[in-house]
Amino acid sequence: GAAFEECCHFRRPGQKRETGLLPELETQRPHPAPSRLSSPPWLSLSKRSCREKWRNTNSYKKELALLDGSNVVFKLLGPVLVKQELGEARATVGKRLDYITAEIKRYETQLRDLERQSEQQRETLAQLQQEFQRAQAAKAGAPGKA
Repeated sequence: GAAFEECCHFRRPGQKRETGLLPELETQRPHPAPSRLSSPPWLSLSKRSCREKWRNTNSYKKELALLDGSNVVFKLLGPVLVKQELGEARATVGKRLDYITAEIKRYETQLRDLERQSEQQRETLAQLQQEFQRAQAAKAGAPGKA
């Protein structure tokens, strides 16, 4: 609604932004310093979810390590418990831990890449702001031009 549009400066195509300032003053208005851009929420939620799955799976692995051949292991398939060999259960849990660890590393790599891109964008923005300020200063210092 209106709150979203107001806070995010969202405009529909063809809709003009109304600030109440003259267009030339709007472009000369100082821009706020670029803030630390955060990673997308879905990425941190996915990483957090993977870490939680890793902790749970690791606890299963520890519990399976306590068992010996005389214990019976069952796995849940839908609404049914099915008997499973201990070695097979340990292998399955180990593979699941490997997969989850790989996912966590993938998310961490994505986060590092996004942070690097964010830093590059901040540097580019700072350079453009400096160029704009120099151009404005040169324009203000050049009398006789209309």
